[in-house]
Amino acid sequence: MKLRLNKIIKYLIYSDLVFYTGWGLISPIFAVFVLNSIVGGSALVVGIAASINMITRSVFRIPLGICADKNNKTAFAFMFWGLLLTAFIPIGYSFCSQIWNIYLLQGLLGASLAMSTSGWTTIFSRHLDKGKESTEWGIDAVAAAGIGPGIAAAIGGIAVTYFSFKSVFLASSFIGIIGAFLLLVVRKEITEHQAQKHVLHKRLARGIISHIVNHHRFYKP
Repeated sequence: MKLRLNKIIKYLIYSDLVFYTGWGLISPIFAVFVLNSIVGGSALVVGIAASINMITRSVFRIPLGICADKNNKTAFAFMFWGLLLTAFIPIGYSFCSQIWNIYLLQGLLGASLAMSTSGWTTIFSRHLDKGKESTEWGIDAVAAAGIGPGIAAAIGGIAVTYFSFKSVFLASSFIGIIGAFLLLVVRKEITEHQAQKHVLHKRLARGIISHIVNHHRFYKP
């Protein structure tokens, strides 16, 4: 069976694949980086850093999701700027030397991921092809959390072994920025889609009101 995806879904998946492949470079080396390069770095610091990321993301996710649900323009802005901010976090890691530096960046990471995820899930959900919903979510899951990041994890480990943490962080940011900018290809389609839909709803509402008024006049005693 030949699977065809609409343009918006296709580019959201491309963006996820590229972006999370970039982050996959960092996944296997972050704890090692904290232990080796941060003054006072320990397993405890790594654990707290992960907690700050997840808790911050959880705190912001629902409020930002409520905002993203309002319209596609807001959702796209959250998605794009959230990904772009997240893409610059690895560059920040390369300048870290103190524990508080890591904690600060992890807080920013949680907030930026909450922003990007809120916008991305809104847009993705609204443009799923009918009858292919589970398949398209599955394709994205494979792209964002499977193939790309899985290969990148091995490459990240090799790169740190033969080069440096800084080179991996810079590569991760560069790839992440490309992933964010891929979204601009479908910006117009995303932001105009809801505007056109809104116009159709207004026309439909006016038609219904006009029909009711005319019907009332015709049957008025």
